[in-house]
Amino acid sequence: MQKQQVKSEQEEQDREHQEPKKMTLQVAQTQKPMRIDVYLAQQVENATRNKVQEAISEHRVRVNGKTVKANYKIKSLDSIEITFLRPPAPELAPEDIPVDIIYEDNDLMVINKAPGMVVHPAFGNWTGTLANAILHHLGTDAEKLDTTELRPGIVHRLDKNTSGLIIVAKHSTALHRLAKQFAERQVEKKYQAIVWGVPEPPEGIVKTNIGRSIRDRKVMTSYDFEGKEGKTAVTEYRVVENLRYFSLVEMILHTGRTHQIRVHLKHINAPILGDETYGGAGVQSLPFSKSESFVKNLLERIPRQALHAASLSFFQPTTRERITLSAPQPEDMQAALDKIKRMLNC
Repeated sequence: MQKQQVKSEQEEQDREHQEPKKMTLQVAQTQKPMRIDVYLAQQVENATRNKVQEAISEHRVRVNGKTVKANYKIKSLDSIEITFLRPPAPELAPEDIPVDIIYEDNDLMVINKAPGMVVHPAFGNWTGTLANAILHHLGTDAEKLDTTELRPGIVHRLDKNTSGLIIVAKHSTALHRLAKQFAERQVEKKYQAIVWGVPEPPEGIVKTNIGRSIRDRKVMTSYDFEGKEGKTAVTEYRVVENLRYFSLVEMILHTGRTHQIRVHLKHINAPILGDETYGGAGVQSLPFSKSESFVKNLLERIPRQALHAASLSFFQPTTRERITLSAPQPEDMQAALDKIKRMLNC
């Protein structure tokens, strides 16, 4: 199978890194008048006011089909089209960065990614990524991959602040075969998260559409499944531990939309502990003495979303043997769980 025939959900997440970046925004009906350069700097991920003003001056911003100036005041339901030009990416270089390899054979390796590590280079994170570490680990074997790509051998991805298992192919044939497994839903991915509250019912399936928020393009949101906004997303969940005001929840992804787990857990009123984007990082008052100081200290212990890719099951691309692997709870999540249990006598 040729490379362009292999479709995976990784491609959906990588489109935003292609050149040039074009997008269309519709101003919300309730939006108050605001300078367009200020509005776009708030709405477009990684955009600065200087970048927006440069785009406007070069006539790469149109409102209702017409070019505007930076001081144009947006109005309700304006349609804004913007094209950002990006500089070419630097050549990907190997870096001696330690990684936790929990499985390796001639075709692939599975890495337990630490929280805080970026998977592949992007604007603002050209070095220190998992991709740089992979090239160093593979050495001359990296020549079996297309190293002109920014994610050599990486079949899928995890958010920077999500820990856990990620598959890396060692050569192009393995990469294509693994990508096909993801596209055909043959790979089972299980995640664990510490969430606020206890989902009710304690197990179930969340099925919505997921797309970018109309109010804030940097954030994903759930839309009615029957609607036209977003793309279908399905997450299966179950409560592993009921901790009264928190719980440890396991999720199985049946689709792979951007921020899917984080959006779906918020949708069922169980945001992930420490998730700044989706409502899990605020200091909440719980019904027991000194709860606010307890929660503040808890969030200091895990300054990220408490989400971990705990297990993977897939077919070895050459032998077709089923491989199932798991990664232990990361230290910060385990410390948070221990603190909750001590405090609440769970």
